[in-house]
Amino acid sequence: EVQLVESGGGLVQPGGSLRLSCAASGFSFSTYGMSWVRQAPGKGLEWVSSITGGYGTTYFADSVKDRFTISRDNAKSTLYLQLNSLKVEDTAMYYCAKNRDSRYSTGWYGMDYWGNGTLVTISS
Repeated sequence: EVQLVESGGGLVQPGGSLRLSCAASGFSFSTYGMSWVRQAPGKGLEWVSSITGGYGTTYFADSVKDRFTISRDNAKSTLYLQLNSLKVEDTAMYYCAKNRDSRYSTGWYGMDYWGNGTLVTISS
């Protein structure tokens, strides 16, 4: 059974940083692309970032480029998202997702499993 468990969310002041983690199990983690998506209060889902399986090529939404970093530790079957220079508009529930294959994905059609999310709140 595929399981994705996010952690690391919390309340941070604007300009601060957080590191989100996603512990994966039930599949061959290293061979699959992985993604982060988020949902702000009252808004739809927004793709944030993706990393391919194998080589680990990374992709970012324009809204987070140069502020967020995605990485993976295949030995620990864990996905990370480093959030820096946080803004109020980054407030959202952040979800980890497994992609359907090794490639990156920016759309839901390319993802097949999601975690329950971790809440990030940016406020002064």
